[in-house]
Amino acid sequence: MAYDSAHNRYEQTVYRRVGQSGLKLPAVSLGLWQNFGSINVYENSRAILLRAFDLGVTHFDLANNYGPVPGSAEITFGQVLQNDLRPYRDELVISTKAGYGMWPGPYGDLGSRKYMLASLDQSLKRMGLDYVDIFYSHRYDPDTPLEETMGALATAVQSGKALYVGISNYAPEQTRKAVEILKSMGVRCLIHQPCYNMLNRGVEKNGLFDTLNQLGIGSIVFSPLAQGLLTDRYLNGVPEGSRAARHSFLSERDITPERMKVVRSLNELAAARGQSLAQMALAWTLREGYATSALIGASSVAQLEDNLGAAKNLSFTDEELKKIDGVLS
Repeated sequence: MAYDSAHNRYEQTVYRRVGQSGLKLPAVSLGLWQNFGSINVYENSRAILLRAFDLGVTHFDLANNYGPVPGSAEITFGQVLQNDLRPYRDELVISTKAGYGMWPGPYGDLGSRKYMLASLDQSLKRMGLDYVDIFYSHRYDPDTPLEETMGALATAVQSGKALYVGISNYAPEQTRKAVEILKSMGVRCLIHQPCYNMLNRGVEKNGLFDTLNQLGIGSIVFSPLAQGLLTDRYLNGVPEGSRAARHSFLSERDITPERMKVVRSLNELAAARGQSLAQMALAWTLREGYATSALIGASSVAQLEDNLGAAKNLSFTDEELKKIDGVLS
């Protein structure tokens, strides 16, 4: 049966302006880092993607190496785009990145012009696209002049293969330099993608958010749920088949009694707000002055729907924030 998106999809979520640009993103965006690769069931991936769009998620975030196997998440997304979402292409914000190891040899990693632009061409081919909306430098490369990496991003825009560019995992001073170089080339840095959550506040403490606000750049945070720790999944131990049980970016060593005491206290605060722990954790990253959008992953439609419910209550009282800080300190 041909896919026909929900006609009320734009009534289902909140959209927020990215920095000082004209672009808006949904408060909660969908990332395809895991659960959308070639080892996953295509029909489940398709169901999650289409349900996300029905619920107002217009931004889908990818990278060249997302899978597993690397590249396969882009292939999966390209298939869903071709079969179902093609009529809605102009309603979608599709992003991809280059910066981590993708193919053997000296030209398949980090930030050289050769790697960045070759990777973008490969990503476009895998997804069946003429352009992406956002192309990122996925990480800072200390061995390549920043002018070269930023020059590759500028070329992506000037060649029409990307509408906007961004950076990910850059420290505040690296961010300032990158923005300045791009500006000198006539290209604006739209957005920064850092790791940020209640259990990892490093980029809050090192001044990155202050830097982005000063520069008029938006932010979209990854791992806002700390790889599942900030959900109800581990409140009663490590379930079989979970990410921690599989040691997939989360280990049982991360689930200490001390940390779980914090998580259980946060869960109680979430319940008092009428939210699940995941919803509160997402809303917290989106509080005033912090992220423009939060990136979630999803392994099922039910998980997706629960997480997207965060957008229904993004405000916190001063007392609530004080209690959360007390638990986290």
